[in-house]
Amino acid sequence: MSPSAFWTLPRILRLLPDGEQKQADYLARYMILCAASGALRQAFWGPLICHREGLIDDGSDSYPRLERITHYASVTGDIQRFRPRPSFYSMQAFAKLIPGRHYLGALGGKNGLEIHAFKDNQTLVHAVWTTNGKGAVLADHYHLDDLLHAHYTSRDGTQMKSNPELASESPIYITWPAGRNIALKTEKSLFEHLSIQRHGEHGENKHHHAYQDAEWRGILVAANDAEAALLSQALHPSRLGKPPKDAILRNARNAIWTIEDPRDPSRKLVVKQPVKMHVHKKLLDQFKLSKAKRSWNGTNELLRRGVEAAAPVAYFEKHGDRSLLQNYYICEFVRTDFSIRDIFAAFYDGQTSYQGVTAEQIYPQLTRYLLNMHDRGVFFRDLSGGNILVTKLEDGQLAFSLIDTNRAHFFNHGIPLSKRLSDLTRVCVKLPWLGREQLVGMYLQAMKQEFGWRQRLPFYLYDIKVGMKKRIGRKAIRRAFKKK
Repeated sequence: MSPSAFWTLPRILRLLPDGEQKQADYLARYMILCAASGALRQAFWGPLICHREGLIDDGSDSYPRLERITHYASVTGDIQRFRPRPSFYSMQAFAKLIPGRHYLGALGGKNGLEIHAFKDNQTLVHAVWTTNGKGAVLADHYHLDDLLHAHYTSRDGTQMKSNPELASESPIYITWPAGRNIALKTEKSLFEHLSIQRHGEHGENKHHHAYQDAEWRGILVAANDAEAALLSQALHPSRLGKPPKDAILRNARNAIWTIEDPRDPSRKLVVKQPVKMHVHKKLLDQFKLSKAKRSWNGTNELLRRGVEAAAPVAYFEKHGDRSLLQNYYICEFVRTDFSIRDIFAAFYDGQTSYQGVTAEQIYPQLTRYLLNMHDRGVFFRDLSGGNILVTKLEDGQLAFSLIDTNRAHFFNHGIPLSKRLSDLTRVCVKLPWLGREQLVGMYLQAMKQEFGWRQRLPFYLYDIKVGMKKRIGRKAIRRAFKKK
């Protein structure tokens, strides 16, 4: 017997947002694995009624002196305020679908995909999910006829309105009549190493659709099948063409431009395509995911961790492309007021404010944003000021959003100081040392660290690197030849 294995909401929220949804995902996965173990006759979650980790929230903000697990000395809170959490329905769905069935085994998969098969005399059930924010296209692993003849139940026990195309970290149950023989595909997956954001503002009530034709493959995010069909037609690479001059936002190694959102002509989307790649990068990047897919994965993982970024809409990559240039990443257009590069450059030029925002306003708010990002295990690796967009809100509050996310690395814990300083050196490259003293000083003070010589050294070294690139880098050499 396993009497208790709950995961508290405060512990989840240290690393991930949408705590109640993540708790419900965890509960379903845990209970399924208990059933699969063959070692247990009974398994329990723990508290039924409790504000911190119970399946039912009692509506209070206090915690009893005697912890509620398998024995309750009392129940606090007003019964009128009791609220079943998503984990309540997750447990209900598991209890209905899994206990009493014979476990056939783990069918497995690749890239974090989990498939566990259970059977009784009437039905065959596959419990399917992915680990740690990964995504898997079901058609990569199941035969199409099997998917078409299946019934799909959500983690919470509801019949899904449309057949899901992707598996996520939120388990689903796929069922067939007991007599059907289900064999997984053995050929290589087309959509390996994929990340998706299942919960939150950018994931809830959205569906991920896989796209594939003779030349291209990709993933779309849409509210329903009709919207997916509209996006797949309007955003197909054959329709995107070359960026018009009046819509270009950047045209260097990557071309970045805006297009009309086919769902709403009053809104815009942003398209990013690599257009230049140096020879050494072309050789090294043959072993990496396409830039578009890396941007898709990086943005989804940032959102999964509660770090704001422009919401992804789609990515496309050409089959067998060796040029590494035939791929497109498409996201929402974020209307912002300026970037960190803009305001720090103004401070460097001696201005005391930029668009009405002072150093006293931006430094503390940016510090909190960066601390949150790093505490949630994000090492951005390209945290230049131009990649942090700023929106002015009411009462002097600022909102931050990240772009150019394809280089980010992620960890399941807060990142070490060396990686934090690596990010901070890039943020501060346009900032004078007085500003660095204030911003980095605030950041390190929150970590109970001083801005001593050891912490300053990475900034000096990065300044030297930037200065060398300006004098003898590729751009400097091109400028010198132009002068001749």
